[in-house]
Amino acid sequence: MFTDVGLPGPIDGRQLADEARRRRPDLKVLFTTGYARNAIVHQGRLDPGVELITKPFTYAGLAQKVRQVLES
Repeated sequence: MFTDVGLPGPIDGRQLADEARRRRPDLKVLFTTGYARNAIVHQGRLDPGVELITKPFTYAGLAQKVRQVLES
């Protein structure tokens, strides 16, 4: 799953991923954000099990990160 941390609506990307993982525990998730890092980054560190690519990113950078997440 690839989702932005900040989503319009009643839930954010982290809540969406948590629900998706509740249904599919083996689901790999990659987050992106341009500004809402505090939702998943705390004291300069990512929460355990969180993969993140920050905006702006290149297609090559995204492809590399997706490959890394899928192979982990």
